[in-house]
Amino acid sequence: MMTTVIVALLLLALSGFCVAYWQLLLCRREARILNSHRMAAHSAIQKSRMDLLEVRNRARLLEDSVSGGASAVEKLHKAISNTTFGLIDLVSRDEEFRQTARKARATHDQTSQQIYRTVRTTNKALHILADTLIIGKAEKRLASRKRGKAEGSNGAE
Repeated sequence: MMTTVIVALLLLALSGFCVAYWQLLLCRREARILNSHRMAAHSAIQKSRMDLLEVRNRARLLEDSVSGGASAVEKLHKAISNTTFGLIDLVSRDEEFRQTARKARATHDQTSQQIYRTVRTTNKALHILADTLIIGKAEKRLASRKRGKAEGSNGAE
């Protein structure tokens, strides 16, 4: 009789351990599924951030390219005008013509500096405008998506 009771208790304990182990396996499975969903959501957020960063970097690269291109063209333009006006000054025999050429050179240099400064200023203004319109909207969209998910998760608890 005593052995029957002990065997029954052992079987009961064994079945309890089996149920506990089964529950442990189910919880682990659910935790893996939950973790994979969390990682997928995090990956989507990271992708959005990386896309936004790429847009910013492309805009910055474009601004730097236009600015660098304007500087290169300006240097080439100065070299050509210095050569031209230098030759006029060197070859010309008429002093009045030299004075007129020097005045023209001063006017030309001042005007070209203003034009290249305007190109750079316009480039910066366009970059700021694009940043405000395109990148700003993308940032707001990303931020509102984060807030919407955060509020949704708080309300579910």
